[in-house]
Amino acid sequence: MDVLRSAALFVVAALFEIGGAWLVWQGVREHRGWLWITGGVLALGAYGFVATFQPDAHFGRILAAYGGIFVAGSIAWGVVADGYRPDRWDITGALVCLAGMAVIMWAPRNG
Repeated sequence: MDVLRSAALFVVAALFEIGGAWLVWQGVREHRGWLWITGGVLALGAYGFVATFQPDAHFGRILAAYGGIFVAGSIAWGVVADGYRPDRWDITGALVCLAGMAVIMWAPRNG
């Protein structure tokens, strides 16, 4: 059950992290204004808050694993929100990142 809870938290955190970065990007780069930027900053803060609910208590492990989620999630977000067309190497890299995240988070450990 911890793996399912952890995976669900990764999905929620990824939405906040990537969505927050995208909102800031839209506010600054696309000149949508301070409301977008503020929403992005709040979402990024929410990402940090959600990360604290991971069952594993090791900050370094959690943040490293979120790195893999961020890579794969960012590509998916770009496809959905911005019409990005990943090539086979983008997809391969994202899958490698997800595999790395799974090893970091869920590999059996002694003690």
